[in-house]
Amino acid sequence: MAAAFLVNTVAGYLRAAASDEVHRDMLSAASDLTCLTGWMAMYERAHGLGQTYYLRALDLARESGDQLTYCRTLRGMSLQASHLRYGRKALEYADLAAEAAPQAGPRLVAFLRGQQAHASAMVGDRRRAAVRLKEAEAALSQADSGRDAVGGYDQAAFLFHVSHVHYESRELAASIKALRSSIRVMSPSERQGRLHAHAVLAQRQYAYGHVEEACASWGRFLDDYEVLSTARGDEHFDTLRSLGTPRTSPVVRDLRDRIHAVAQLKAA
Repeated sequence: MAAAFLVNTVAGYLRAAASDEVHRDMLSAASDLTCLTGWMAMYERAHGLGQTYYLRALDLARESGDQLTYCRTLRGMSLQASHLRYGRKALEYADLAAEAAPQAGPRLVAFLRGQQAHASAMVGDRRRAAVRLKEAEAALSQADSGRDAVGGYDQAAFLFHVSHVHYESRELAASIKALRSSIRVMSPSERQGRLHAHAVLAQRQYAYGHVEEACASWGRFLDDYEVLSTARGDEHFDTLRSLGTPRTSPVVRDLRDRIHAVAQLKAA
């Protein structure tokens, strides 16, 4: 729907006669929507398509002089690169986003520093990651109670970045602790975020050898996954089904029964 709206409606507006000011405003709005479309494509695992939209959003933002959308698009590209495990690209985009937003508000600054921290940890720069986390925390403490509509940043998101930094630094116990804290302060309305967080927590608990705790987290993931249609959830569900877990534990057997039931539900 977003792509169709861009092609069938927005493109016509951009070709329409208008004053320079109105045309710039239209370019800015188009860049924001194009960035959003790239964000949605990324979360649907259409990464090549998402990158195409992101690059077009950068062009539109540059043409309109919209530094904020330009910055937000670069941060989205950094997030995509980190998800795909391209650490150096993630850091490059995060640093470019920070450079593109010198007058950014504290909430956006916090997001950028958090993303820079994660990417720095991915490339093994622990010192820089720690500095960026402190800067993110300081900026977030100065932010108002509002939240960006797309890719917003709050205490839960900050703690998620803390967890990522610990994970990249091979500090698994600290990563799990931070992720638990993130889930605890997450808004009840953030169902997609909670689904993702519980799946990530379960995988890290499993890697740490806490199989029964991992099963409990997978169960909470399934609570949300049963009622949500999400490609990211599908990806986590595929991971869950591929895990090799000991069959002797009653907790594991119960989880396997539930996996089978959810698979049938999703196939219906």
